[in-house]
Amino acid sequence: MARLQSPQTLANVGEFTVSELSQALKRTVEDTYGHVRVRGEITGFRGPHSSGHCYFALKDEGAKIEAVIWKGVAGRMRFKPQEGLEVIATGKLTTYPGSSKYQIVIEALEPAGVGALMALMEERKKKLAAEGLFDEARKQLLPWLPEVIGVVTSPTGAVIRDILHRLEDRFPRRVLVWPVRVQGEGSAEQIAAAIRGFNELSPDGPIPQPDLLIVARGGGSLEDLWSFNEEIVVRAAADSMIPLISAVGHETDVTLIDFAADKRAPTPTAAAEMAVPVRAELFVEVGGLARRMLSSWQRCQDFRRNELRAAARALPGASDLLAIPRPRP
Repeated sequence: MARLQSPQTLANVGEFTVSELSQALKRTVEDTYGHVRVRGEITGFRGPHSSGHCYFALKDEGAKIEAVIWKGVAGRMRFKPQEGLEVIATGKLTTYPGSSKYQIVIEALEPAGVGALMALMEERKKKLAAEGLFDEARKQLLPWLPEVIGVVTSPTGAVIRDILHRLEDRFPRRVLVWPVRVQGEGSAEQIAAAIRGFNELSPDGPIPQPDLLIVARGGGSLEDLWSFNEEIVVRAAADSMIPLISAVGHETDVTLIDFAADKRAPTPTAAAEMAVPVRAELFVEVGGLARRMLSSWQRCQDFRRNELRAAARALPGASDLLAIPRPRP
């Protein structure tokens, strides 16, 4: 049972102003906890504030904590806050004396495992599909033999080499490479800018507009491929007036750009195979067509020659036509 303090004892307790007590609590919270990692579901997020800061809360089954991401940090984040997404937030605990609240100032944000990413991807897929971005009616046919092919990928690594080698083997074409980061901070923005940049080129300019685009990346985890699930990339692919092949990851990897692209290739090498026919096979096919055409022409000529001979046999001879008519008795 709690022991009651006498009025005399309470009168001797030190006196704080409201501000002094709030500051003391603030120092205690910040000094005791410092950096923390908190797992919870984002709730109350309605997009960035007009100031650029992001305000929301993290919750679980039994509690809720207010959260804020300052504008400068929010702009650099790879994963953006989204309502209902389960995340792991890293930041500092602090208090806000103006309303007697404590909150976490978030410095880093990541989805809480693959399950959270899959849920976010599925929700985003439904949203974009409802807007018609994945409709088959939007799909364009690939050019049969493009003169110029634009490739959006990392300038280093095996992907670009595989594409160039495959094109060289099948049917050499002019290739324009737009180098981008394919994962990490700022990669989604670079990929979207590359797709839009190729579309803005003039067909008659010093750098010609490609007839076909390939957006490619090697395999990786769901987190590694996440840039190709970002709305900015999916919308750029859907808006592309140049036919676009998506070649992201391995055969089993699926990203949202695959649904917006005009064609999905299971691998970057397969994208190169879709882009151009095999030149050697074309030579064989053209040779075969030429032989068939010559044979057809010869048959036609023989047929006409035979018709002419038949017609000639039916006509009277020249001597009969030119003979002097005899008088009738």
